[in-house]
Amino acid sequence: MTKLSVNINKIATLRNARGGNVPDVVQVAKDCERFGAEGITIHPRPDERHIRYQDVLDLRQIVKTEFNIEGYPNRKFIDLVLRVLPEQVTLVPDPPGVLTSNAGWDTVKNQALLQEIIQEFKAAGIRTSIFVDTDSRNIEYAAKTGTNRVELYTEPFADQYPKTPNEAVAPFAKAAKIALKNGLQLNAGHDLDLNNLRFFDQHVKELSEVSIGHALIADALYYGLENTIQMYLRQLK
Repeated sequence: MTKLSVNINKIATLRNARGGNVPDVVQVAKDCERFGAEGITIHPRPDERHIRYQDVLDLRQIVKTEFNIEGYPNRKFIDLVLRVLPEQVTLVPDPPGVLTSNAGWDTVKNQALLQEIIQEFKAAGIRTSIFVDTDSRNIEYAAKTGTNRVELYTEPFADQYPKTPNEAVAPFAKAAKIALKNGLQLNAGHDLDLNNLRFFDQHVKELSEVSIGHALIADALYYGLENTIQMYLRQLK
């Protein structure tokens, strides 16, 4: 079964809007796991506008499932990951000021850079994943970097799904087969929600994990966090 990793960045955004420690990011991570989440994802950015670097250290002490840290691999990020030793690191090509991840890596152009960084993480025993689109060359060259997994950037699927679901998912199903053929495991994330997750998971059967934050936290405002996590888990069964 595809695992659900809950991205708690939006909890940190809410906390930072007011100052103080409400809501408590660490407690929410504990609660997500208690309510059934099979992983916790965070994406610390250089401006610390949501997850702070101290949050990363604090969360490492309490996360009992899979800890997944996403980010652009500048030296500060690399050193943080090597200090914390999460189960997984997901490399994204975000420039410093971007609002949210909005593109996958050009793994052809960045093969040497990614290969060097991935070797460093793998030497520390950290599973690696690269954020990519569905282009076959980017997936094939991702495999050349030595990464364990790729994470498919699913916003294009989510945008097209309401009108033409079969056409929307087709490139992702094809990309999944290419990933497996090249010895890669498969993650997915970005704009997956209660409306489209089951369909995506049923048609991209090779998925190991989905990472969901914004939609899940927004749904929790209406349904409650425990109920929402259970609702997402049911989409994956």
